[in-house]
Amino acid sequence: MMYALDQINGDDELLPNVTLGARILDTCSRDTYALEQSLTFVQALIQKDTSDVRCTNGEPPVFVKPEKVVGVIGASASSVSIMVANILRLFQIPQISYASTAPELSDDRRYDFFSRVVPPDSFQAQAMVDIVKTMGWNYVSTVASEGSYGEKGVDAFMQLSREAGGICIAQSLKIPHDHKSSDFDKIIRQLLDTRYARAVILFASDEDIRGILNASKRADQVGHFLWIGSDSWGAKNSPIQHLEDAAVGAITILPKRATISGFDAYFTSRTLENNRRNVWFAEYWEENFNCKLMSSSKKDESSRKCTGQERIGIDSKYEQEGKVQFVIDAVYAMAHALHNMQRDMCPENSGICPEMEIAGGKKLLKYIRSVSFNGSAGTSVTFNRNGDAPGRYDLFQYQWNNVTGLGYRMIGQWTETLQLHKEDMQWPRGEQEIPTSVCSLPCKTGERKKVVKGMPCCWHCEPCDGYQFQPDEFTCKLCSYNMRPSANRTFCQPIPIIKLEWHSPWAVIPVFLAMLGIIATIFVMATFIRYNDTPIVRASGRELSYVLLTGIFLCYIITFLMIAKPDVGVCSFRRIFLGLGMCISYAALLTKTNRIYRIFEQGKKSVTPPRLISPTSQLAITSSLISVQLLGVLIWFGVDPPNTIIDYDEQKTLNPDLARGVLKCDITDLQIICSLGYSILLMVTCTVYAIKTRGVPENFNEAKPIGFTMYTTCIVWLAFIPIFFGTAQSAEKLYIQTTTLTISMNLSASVALGMLYMPKVYVIIFHPELNVQKRKRSFKAVVTAATMSSRLSHKASDRPNGEAKTELCENVDPSSPAAKKKYVSYNNLVI
Repeated sequence: MMYALDQINGDDELLPNVTLGARILDTCSRDTYALEQSLTFVQALIQKDTSDVRCTNGEPPVFVKPEKVVGVIGASASSVSIMVANILRLFQIPQISYASTAPELSDDRRYDFFSRVVPPDSFQAQAMVDIVKTMGWNYVSTVASEGSYGEKGVDAFMQLSREAGGICIAQSLKIPHDHKSSDFDKIIRQLLDTRYARAVILFASDEDIRGILNASKRADQVGHFLWIGSDSWGAKNSPIQHLEDAAVGAITILPKRATISGFDAYFTSRTLENNRRNVWFAEYWEENFNCKLMSSSKKDESSRKCTGQERIGIDSKYEQEGKVQFVIDAVYAMAHALHNMQRDMCPENSGICPEMEIAGGKKLLKYIRSVSFNGSAGTSVTFNRNGDAPGRYDLFQYQWNNVTGLGYRMIGQWTETLQLHKEDMQWPRGEQEIPTSVCSLPCKTGERKKVVKGMPCCWHCEPCDGYQFQPDEFTCKLCSYNMRPSANRTFCQPIPIIKLEWHSPWAVIPVFLAMLGIIATIFVMATFIRYNDTPIVRASGRELSYVLLTGIFLCYIITFLMIAKPDVGVCSFRRIFLGLGMCISYAALLTKTNRIYRIFEQGKKSVTPPRLISPTSQLAITSSLISVQLLGVLIWFGVDPPNTIIDYDEQKTLNPDLARGVLKCDITDLQIICSLGYSILLMVTCTVYAIKTRGVPENFNEAKPIGFTMYTTCIVWLAFIPIFFGTAQSAEKLYIQTTTLTISMNLSASVALGMLYMPKVYVIIFHPELNVQKRKRSFKAVVTAATMSSRLSHKASDRPNGEAKTELCENVDPSSPAAKKKYVSYNNLVI
């Protein structure tokens, strides 16, 4: 301060003809003591009541008025500045601090006469928040010295971290004023309760910083904590002396400063002789040179006597104190304000004019807040409306250097925004990567964060499962019905579409059976056409046989329609032919069995033949039965036009990777059963007639082969129904149901083809000698056969060669031998 005053008083351009003086007091860093000391600044402004005071001679006393103090520079500690500011504002004395950074001093309503050339801790706290976020630390603890500086600094950090988001405070601890070493040990234990919060914000005094580092060393936790120290730590050696290993990796903040070279020359030239005006210089001399000046000195008796010839920087280590720049800038700010005030109020006078003498502190404060000049470090000195200087900080890290050893290294700066050189940083314990200080590790891709209530930086990771994807880090959301999550569950993608492929084993077997059946059907049909007029073909009922063979052929054809790629055309043909082949087949068989049944029932009652037994009538009846099926299909087309759909539910497995959409015709299981229901009704009716005609003479117009065909077919379809509906919930439903349906239809067709026509084809081709005309029977003979059939002996001895023994009524000669007993074969007789 004295150096700055000398510079100002020696400057003819600044405050010409005005000499600044100073009354300098020691606050001892105690707010209560500083309050007492500050009363001396306001003595001149206090009016004294002397009416009752008289000298011994009876005269009123003459008081020497103390010199008026126009402004105060200081203090250093925020708690001291706050106490002093409360007094000075009452007397409107402007105050400029060079080191007090407590955020509450920015309150212009409470501390309206306070200004400072250093930025408030709110800027420093913002710089700390930016450092923490840049390093990726979201879980930190805070430690503060009890008092305004520490507590308000931590409060500012916590407030700004909440506003910034993404930073959680694990613990906020306070170092008591009257602390013991056990208090520091307790703080370290508490910090270790949240081990993952390695980063620790420190707003503490030098002494408290030493206590914390010492306690971490005693707890064998050197290198565990990542200290972030405020400007009270800065780049000073005193807080870490003999504790360097515990401070390695610490990041510290210091208001941007520069070394004032002129001050170094000035201070190193100070001696006991030329610096008598500094009443504390002798004490400094003793401490600096570790010697004793006088007997009244507080140094112990063992200290050597000072010679007075010692030299600062030669006989002792010297390093410019970090606050020198700000002290000089504070003094110059006051000087520039007075200079501008003099220029405006005393334009005619070179010194102080009466107007300036009576101008109050409020006027001077206005000039202080409006100053703008380049300070001792070349940076501009200005004040905002709250009296704060702009935030400019240098960032340091205490680290190892191969040349100089352990020391502070500048790693960046903060001027409204952070500029941090991570590549220049080193970490304790030899860590190569930036250490972590997080409550919870990041969730893996596809896992959402479930945040712990009240601790937004702590979470549990829950996997998005099933068909959920992760639109953001906190949410799992279901994909739409036709989508499934990607492999990393960051988005949804379409579910693959499948259909029954021709090369699938599920399709190969039905197709193979259908092709064999088609070939066999064509072969039978060709054989019947080739031998159309032979007795066996004629005896089988040619018209209905061709109808039946057509139905069998369509039963085989439906296999290819069921496996073909679904489209509107294929779906239309499926609806038409799904039940049509079976309907044609069983309509023809029903007509046949019904004809046989009616003939033999009628024969029991009279010799008159029943109606509608001619081939034309049989075709008409069959066509009528088939038309019912076609009418149902037409109604189906009208009510629900054929279309294709993609069924995403059929193969929606628990594992979305296996999910498939099934391209198929818009035909439900119920509609399939309804389409087949009429054919099944015909089949059941035909089976009933087959049972009723089971007593008809063997091979009489295919009654028994038809019966065996229907019994076997019923068994096939009884097996089909539980398989078809039992697999409705299976992921393989498409394959199982299609294969089951087609194989059932193939088997039904094959049973009819094999039992009804293959024996005839065999005889036609391999035993043509049996394919000859037998004697036609009249209806009278049929009636006799019908009447006598119930009386037939079923003993083997009575039926040689498998023929039935009966009486024939068509022979008129009763004396004929044939009229008495005759064995008649019913093979190939036309009815």
